[in-house]
Amino acid sequence: MFFPPPQFERKEEKLEREGRAKMICADCSVRQPCLDYAVSIREPHGIWGGLNESERRQLLASDLS
Repeated sequence: MFFPPPQFERKEEKLEREGRAKMICADCSVRQPCLDYAVSIREPHGIWGGLNESERRQLLASDLS
């Protein structure tokens, strides 16, 4: 659920899958280190530290401003 499936995924399915993953991340004790790692390597896929790809890009953009 943290990464997209190999086959086509509808927008509603993606949002549901990401929501389930983010719920797990919300209670995770290593959420911040996970997010820090994904941001540091500019991971282009999946849910890391409770954020998806576009949310991590926004975070990086705001840090650069």
